[in-house]
Amino acid sequence: MNAIAGKVVAITGASSGIGEASARVLAAAGARVVIGARRTDRLERLAETIAAAGGEVRLCPLDVTSQVEVAAFAAFAQESFGRLDVMVNNAGVMPLSPLAALRVADWDQMIDVNIKGVLYGIAAALPIMQAQGEGQIVNVSSIGGHHVSPTAAVYCATKFAVRAISDGLRQETDHIRVTVISPGTTTSELADSIGDATAREAMKAWRAITISPEAVAASILHAIGQPADVDVSEIVVRPTASPH
Repeated sequence: MNAIAGKVVAITGASSGIGEASARVLAAAGARVVIGARRTDRLERLAETIAAAGGEVRLCPLDVTSQVEVAAFAAFAQESFGRLDVMVNNAGVMPLSPLAALRVADWDQMIDVNIKGVLYGIAAALPIMQAQGEGQIVNVSSIGGHHVSPTAAVYCATKFAVRAISDGLRQETDHIRVTVISPGTTTSELADSIGDATAREAMKAWRAITISPEAVAASILHAIGQPADVDVSEIVVRPTASPH
């Protein structure tokens, strides 16, 4: 039996990269997807593509730095399809820089999106899933959540935090599944937010070898597709040839 078919999956940061690929892959597997992001023009194009392929999709403008908007996003998913089975907290930013560059605004942005955005997603989805008696929260971390690199101290800190928050949540519930996905270097727009020249140059070498966002989406599909009594707690997915 297809364990994905019919599940309602809400995905943040769905306008590009891993979020967009996940929406396509999960919808193709029979999930009913609800996509959210700030760039609504991209969401509209993605929704049209999914619908044209026979998938079920709804879209909702979303800024994950707003708790009100994230709560409304989860409520919209529930209102659209009657329930919320999976919340994929995927939205993230990566404006790397050496700490000595003192790009404090970039630090704040990473904390707001990468940590608080995940917490807001949990806060929005958890009451719905508790009322249902089941559900799954998928949080996208990074290999940066396993080790720290120069220029990435704050980014890595946020991704370590995602893993810590996820494991804490997993230990606090016995009926809601919690999964962390930690991608290695993945083809995406994530590096486009790097404004610091030193970090931007360093990232070119780091990103010489990447995997596709569809590869990461496949790992999310795998975690969601397990039987209800099986929780895939964490998946690290990286390029075979990657030294990192």
